[in-house]
Amino acid sequence: MHRERDPNLPERARAALGGRSVTLVGMMGAGKTSVGRRLANALDLPFKDADAEIEAAAGMTIPDIFSTHGEPYFRSGEARVIARLLDEGQKVLATGGGAWMNLETRERIGQAGVSIWLHAEHDVLLRRVRKRGGRPLLASADPEATLRRLIDERYPTYALADVTIHSRDAPHDHTVADILEALCGIPPHTQEQPS
Repeated sequence: MHRERDPNLPERARAALGGRSVTLVGMMGAGKTSVGRRLANALDLPFKDADAEIEAAAGMTIPDIFSTHGEPYFRSGEARVIARLLDEGQKVLATGGGAWMNLETRERIGQAGVSIWLHAEHDVLLRRVRKRGGRPLLASADPEATLRRLIDERYPTYALADVTIHSRDAPHDHTVADILEALCGIPPHTQEQPS
């Protein structure tokens, strides 16, 4: 079903943000980078991909960081890079699949703006991640089972995001339009969470 798109939707969404950043969270293959680039373009905001920034800071690929230093080292660097990116001002930020699992990172993202979970079903994710290598957490004898385990572990935490958008097999522009509509409905400011 084709919906007529409001030509003022990007401007309305940007106004609703009131200077806050948009951070995309979700599993590998959910479309955070592809959708994030298009969303940033629609909102006329800078786009940053946390994984690309981590690789640039480390001078290594993420698979190399994992194999040389291990996941805890990577996660520590990831938290520092995301904190730096969020401190640099309003933007659209795509995070790696595990970033949102860190409580401190979730709190920083909440303080900087709006979190959006790109929720995708297992079969959609599996089709997408098979097209592209370099996924250290799927370098296992049974990537399908590993992906299912990660979904079971992470989806309850992803559900804590401010907004959930269904990432389906459709053009990325449809997902961007869904996000813009959701942003138009966010409250003007977030409430401080009790510590």
